[in-house]
Amino acid sequence: MMEIAKLVPKEPKGLVVVITGHGKGKTTTAFGLAVRACGHDMRVCIIQFMKGDLYSGEWDGVKKMNCAIELHTTGKGFCGIQGNPYPHSEHRQNAQDAAALAREKTMSGNYDLLILDEINNALHLKLVDLEQVVGLIAKKPPLLHLVLTGRDAHPQIIELADTVSEVVEIKHAYRKGIEPQPGIDY
Repeated sequence: MMEIAKLVPKEPKGLVVVITGHGKGKTTTAFGLAVRACGHDMRVCIIQFMKGDLYSGEWDGVKKMNCAIELHTTGKGFCGIQGNPYPHSEHRQNAQDAAALAREKTMSGNYDLLILDEINNALHLKLVDLEQVVGLIAKKPPLLHLVLTGRDAHPQIIELADTVSEVVEIKHAYRKGIEPQPGIDY
């Protein structure tokens, strides 16, 4: 069997990656990065800012992987949509708790990759403040990779990032009246 070479950067650097846009696949992309990091024996922490009220397959998928991936679901769903019953103040408190957890995990030195899922949405909805997110980026350790997902990434966050990808919706089954499908949509 042929040996496969592993590249090692001459100057390792923790990147800030933003995955934004109105298309489907931002969280899926971030979880793909977690799988890739797992392959490199990296320690991963994922904090989901908005998700937590409805089951999503990644929760059990992560448990089934033999990887150092820690997952925190801190949200109460998407604020103000799809009949979500919780008031803005409750969503904000949950997001503030998630931001505090993100600060703790960022500074702990225990992770190589920290994914803040839907933090861009939380910022857009004023559940967290711009200064909080900018502070997380500014204070991250030099080798920590930080991934921020969600629609409507703030221009200042985009400017601070090393890599930004926009997921664009071309077509979505939901618009044809097709219900969300397990393993694809959640």
